Amino acid sequence: MTQTHFDVIIIGAGPAGLGLARTLADTPLNIAIIDGLDGETLANPSEDGRDIALTHTSEQIMQDLGMWAHIPDDQCGLIRDAKVINGKSDYALHFDASGKGSDYLGRIVPNYLIRRAAYTVVKDQENLTMMPETRVTGVKTDAQSGQVTLDDGTILTAALIVAADSRFSASRRMMGLSANSLDFGRVVIVCEMAHDLPHNNTATECFHYDQTLAILPMNGLKSSVVVTLPTDAADRAMAMPEQEFSDDIAARFGGSLGAMRLTTKRHPYPLVAVLARQFVTTRFALVGDAAVGMHPVTAHGYNLGLSGAGLLANEVRAAAARGDDIGALHGLKRYEAAHKRAVLPLYHGTNALVRLYTDNTVPGRILRGAALRLGNVLAPVKNRILHQLTHIDERAR
Repeated sequence: MTQTHFDVIIIGAGPAGLGLARTLADTPLNIAIIDGLDGETLANPSEDGRDIALTHTSEQIMQDLGMWAHIPDDQCGLIRDAKVINGKSDYALHFDASGKGSDYLGRIVPNYLIRRAAYTVVKDQENLTMMPETRVTGVKTDAQSGQVTLDDGTILTAALIVAADSRFSASRRMMGLSANSLDFGRVVIVCEMAHDLPHNNTATECFHYDQTLAILPMNGLKSSVVVTLPTDAADRAMAMPEQEFSDDIAARFGGSLGAMRLTTKRHPYPLVAVLARQFVTTRFALVGDAAVGMHPVTAHGYNLGLSGAGLLANEVRAAAARGDDIGALHGLKRYEAAHKRAVLPLYHGTNALVRLYTDNTVPGRILRGAALRLGNVLAPVKNRILHQLTHIDERAR
């Protein structure tokens, strides 16, 4: 049985874990990333239907980390306007970038391209050891160090262990950190579709009484489609022939984009939001979906993962520069407090929005119609929502 020591061990080679490693590239810290997938899959992940709405802050971070250079321009969508529509009403809550210091609200980028770019910039990183096709069977920590046991019996030790292994994090459970999960009892189907009419760089969220439909503008005459349905209806939608499904989405969107055609596979995902009660404990921290798994209605989860990784990296870098213990709990607690300030309003606000717009009672329908109108006329409320979703003002500073 062998034993190897690292300064930081990251469990999970998703975008958040890779982003954390990249942020620590110019430090003397020795880092390991463990993931169950093989190297080829990590280097060239397959298309998974998910598209990410990047804030201005996330776009800048990706540029700083060298990731943006590996995202093809023709695969990026641009959001100049966004609308929220209630049922069949013609009235919409409208957001635009005019007067906000930018000519766009955000960008839409396929998740698999972000994963590929993140892997590309870390694969030759000098202070990083990649450990693909490796399964973690045990995690424990004490005041002196953290310990990770691998499926071949190898024991790794580190000053700090970071879980970045999905919202259903096995390592989080191994460490006894509980999480609140909210099962919406629905399935989200994601895909990309071509269409005959232009989207005019407008993202639209349609809250109908039996389903939620989001249309996010991609490059050219193509959009990312996110449809949320009860499980039985989702099963029927997945079983539809491609043309029937395409016609159904076009009809649900009121024919606004003309005829629509699938350009990718349909990918179903159970709709479960997760929020860990603690983000840290002794020599252990959560980042990405392991800390908070968002409802996809805002396509916003990666932004929180990237910003959270940056916050944790700041604490680790500062401690290392001082010659202090990088896994000390007081530093991890500062990360937790800062990350929760960003996470909690968006997480709870998104879930409240979803509950409101899937409430089919008469009072619920009246309330959400009123909420749209108040959102349009109350500038502070509207500006706060816009800031949370875009971070335009932060980029303009």
